[in-house]
Amino acid sequence: MRIGMRIALAASAIALAIGAAHAEEKTLKIGTEGAYPPFNNLTSDGKLEGFDIDIAKALCDEMKVKCEFVTQDWDGIIPALQAGKFDAIVASMSITPERMKKVDFTNKYYNTPPAIAAPKDTDIKGVTKEDLAGKTIGVQGSTTHFNYSEQTYTDSTIKPYPTAQEYQLDLANGRLDAVNDDIVVVQQWLDSPEGACCKLVGLIKPVEEIHGKGAGIAVRKGDDELREKLNAAITAIRENGKYKEINDKYFKFDVYGG
Repeated sequence: MRIGMRIALAASAIALAIGAAHAEEKTLKIGTEGAYPPFNNLTSDGKLEGFDIDIAKALCDEMKVKCEFVTQDWDGIIPALQAGKFDAIVASMSITPERMKKVDFTNKYYNTPPAIAAPKDTDIKGVTKEDLAGKTIGVQGSTTHFNYSEQTYTDSTIKPYPTAQEYQLDLANGRLDAVNDDIVVVQQWLDSPEGACCKLVGLIKPVEEIHGKGAGIAVRKGDDELREKLNAAITAIRENGKYKEINDKYFKFDVYGG
């Protein structure tokens, strides 16, 4: 009788332990900038929103883990990942050969082209080196757009900014001749009251060696298990309609790209 009772108690304890383990949901810490709308933005009341944020939440749901977001200035986001401040970066980071020396990437989760915007009364006619010669171009520093501007517009003055909002303000106030960024970021600003000053000049044909193969999720070097789980989750949300639901919330076209 006592032996039977002990077995029953032991089985009960094991069941409780298993239940507690299942209840203890794993947390995935996600690093993001929070200053790049409509992809990621920190609102005045401290809430993170945007395409990147919704995609990250959908991936966490698919992987059955809890998302915990950490905001980080763009310039320090890769060092922060390497230091273990978070497990992955979901912040519209382009997959480039230079960055792949420091981190590993998932497959892309979107891919949109860069663009040039300028004041409505501009004399800039196109996006070539010759079109922008002698002009001052604003662009967010430490980005593929900054690298492209420096390498391409060698007859122009390239002015780096910590965030997109800061170059937008300077363009609106007449302190810049043009700006270079992702078409989605540029167009959203142009469609806002703050961007009424300016217009889209044209799209830039992406250069893979500079712009990369689209935006991917960065993980620490060698973290193959997490990278593969994220890749599987990206595929799953593309197939089950969740990606389209998020895409259509923000955009009028499929930003996944070809």
